[in-house]
Amino acid sequence: MDFKRTDFPENFVFGAATAAYQIEGHSFGGAGSTHWDTFAATPGNVVRTEDGAIACDHYHRYGEDLDLLVDAGMDAYRFSTSWARVMPDGKTANPDGLDFYDRLVDAMLERGLKPFQTLYHWELPSALADIGGWTNRDTTKYFGDFTDVITDRIGDRVHAIATINEPWCVAYLSHFLGHHAPGLRDIRAAARAMHHINLAHGEAMTRLRAKGHKNAGIVLNFDYCEPADDSADAKAASARQDAIFNRWFIEAITKGTYPAEALEGFAPHMPTGWEDDMAQISQPIDWLGVNYYTRHRLTADANAAWPGLRDIPGDLPVTQMDWEIFPKGLHAFLTRLSNDYVGNMPLFVTENGMAWADKVENGAVHDPERTQFVSDHIMAAKQAIADGANVQGFFYWSLLDNYEWAFGYEKRFGMVHVDFDTLVRTPKASYHALKAAIAR
Repeated sequence: MDFKRTDFPENFVFGAATAAYQIEGHSFGGAGSTHWDTFAATPGNVVRTEDGAIACDHYHRYGEDLDLLVDAGMDAYRFSTSWARVMPDGKTANPDGLDFYDRLVDAMLERGLKPFQTLYHWELPSALADIGGWTNRDTTKYFGDFTDVITDRIGDRVHAIATINEPWCVAYLSHFLGHHAPGLRDIRAAARAMHHINLAHGEAMTRLRAKGHKNAGIVLNFDYCEPADDSADAKAASARQDAIFNRWFIEAITKGTYPAEALEGFAPHMPTGWEDDMAQISQPIDWLGVNYYTRHRLTADANAAWPGLRDIPGDLPVTQMDWEIFPKGLHAFLTRLSNDYVGNMPLFVTENGMAWADKVENGAVHDPERTQFVSDHIMAAKQAIADGANVQGFFYWSLLDNYEWAFGYEKRFGMVHVDFDTLVRTPKASYHALKAAIAR
């Protein structure tokens, strides 16, 4: 890789990220049904109708997985706590679930890893999905209760807490585009989910502040978007995409407003009195997590309903997800967020990575494409620091090959290969390259 640890500030954090449902094995430890279980059980939603019942069996193998982080010389582990494991019906605590996260956090600390917790990474309890899920305002209060329960158990030992992971995916991808659970394609449901997930963040922040927590933030995903050509229609389409995908959440959180280009479509469908929630949504955070993967080139689609967008493929190399590789976009967001929204607030790249069709050959995985991808994106973060952004860490997505949501076990993002039949872990060449780069 084209960098070394000493190229970064002394306390810069290198780590890797995972998510509960994607690795733990949701059939273990009394976890309750989630809307992902039922979404996956419905033909056509998920590749081979695969689910997270076993996943990587991190529930039993977490020690082995944490050792992989330590062996790579990483400083921190970004993990999530499953709401449906902690409270199977969304409301009632499960002692086994709480005990598991107790053990997991203690195991991180024993190994010298900083625990970066995410409260919600998409595993909504089915009992709450039954009453409307994120379209129902009551879910935000139940989420606050979950925040209290898990924080009372492990909050004294985690280094940082993020409220929500990628609210755009929770709300828009899932309720407007229908690609993730609950699989809706309904603008009214989407508008309400887009607002209620922000309100859930605000509710969690209120609960965390009441407990005295001073290192809490949120993780937002950003996709670089640009007009596909110089036409006015393409420029307007790109602005709408930017408003929906990139600006909706950061502007709510930092400015207490929603972008006009997004409200053009959502305003008639927003919950009554939504404006009164913006003060709670926009209370101060301590840090911002930035997830970045790719770019989009946009033009208008005159035959489509609002937002009337169409992606135009670019000419850059793509990953196994068919996502363009565009490291400049990460630099652009880190500097844009610093200049326009958060000032000198600490920024963490909380996810960045690529899927590739990796195979174990002669006991090893050769993935030079991923090694270059990681190097180029970490160098983009390094340039953002030079340009004034207060970037304090970088977490690769993901430590392990895992359950990639609607793509099942087909797409491999991990720096560690997982054989999903035997569950054997095999560190890839990119893992070893990063280990060498961040060695002390």
